[in-house]
Amino acid sequence: MTAKHVTPVTVIGLGSMGTALGEAFVRAGHPTTVWNRTAAKAAPLVAMGARHAEAVEDAVAASPLVVTCLTTFDDTRLVLRRSGTALRGRALVTLNSGSPADARETAAWAVGHGARFLAGAVKNVPSAVGAPDTLLYYSGDRAVFEEFGTTLRVLGGDTVHLGEEADLAALYEMAVGAMLLPALVGFFQGAAAVQARGLEVTTMVRFAGKWLDMIKSLLPIYAEEIDAGDYTEAVSSVNLFLAGAAHDEDLSRETGVDTAWLAPLHDLVRRAAEAGHGEHSISALTEVLRKAERQHTYG
Repeated sequence: MTAKHVTPVTVIGLGSMGTALGEAFVRAGHPTTVWNRTAAKAAPLVAMGARHAEAVEDAVAASPLVVTCLTTFDDTRLVLRRSGTALRGRALVTLNSGSPADARETAAWAVGHGARFLAGAVKNVPSAVGAPDTLLYYSGDRAVFEEFGTTLRVLGGDTVHLGEEADLAALYEMAVGAMLLPALVGFFQGAAAVQARGLEVTTMVRFAGKWLDMIKSLLPIYAEEIDAGDYTEAVSSVNLFLAGAAHDEDLSRETGVDTAWLAPLHDLVRRAAEAGHGEHSISALTEVLRKAERQHTYG
């Protein structure tokens, strides 16, 4: 790394992800200042060569690039309020959870305090920070991304700027993140069913992985169907999923596993069939979801 790319950076929030971010910056040779509510959490990074700031305003003032990794946008604003005027002229990058509305509010707040703003998301676990294929995406001030892009790519080789709208990263974070809990609960349900037969859950991991690979391969097909609004070429139809609901009930009776969490999903499939999508691709569920959104927003 050449000297002109060694940008001083501050990391605020040293949970498992924040610590991983700090480690990546230190390893890449960036002068790194860290701050956390519980100061003891800074010790491992200080041992690696980071500087610990006692006060958050000192941490913010230490670097032109300030990366926060707190739980929510509310937490971020609450902590940074203590920094007074130190934010003025700084590039603020937030890596936390929250809604698009939260991101817009935080962007306006940051700009109002004289900062330039990027909202971002790390799409992997802390141990993957810094890997060439780790995805991070950002939205907001493109000039900030262009100025500090080399520094931010230290955190992951697959680094993307989604656009100038500050809420895009939060939108995609929630859109993509919506897949996580249903997928995990599905795995946990399967794990409970396998254990009910006296089998080890590890025996299903290989097969679950293959199933996820298959689902991944279908996403481009479904995305094209949804964008075109054409669901007539059904790889798997709504009616096929509707018939499968009975199998879940059988599984529950046989194994004693609670499958009640699936009821709203089965109801969604039923409503899609009733709306005339029975022989259409399962991706037609998007139409039912979109109608529900319109009723909620405008009804």
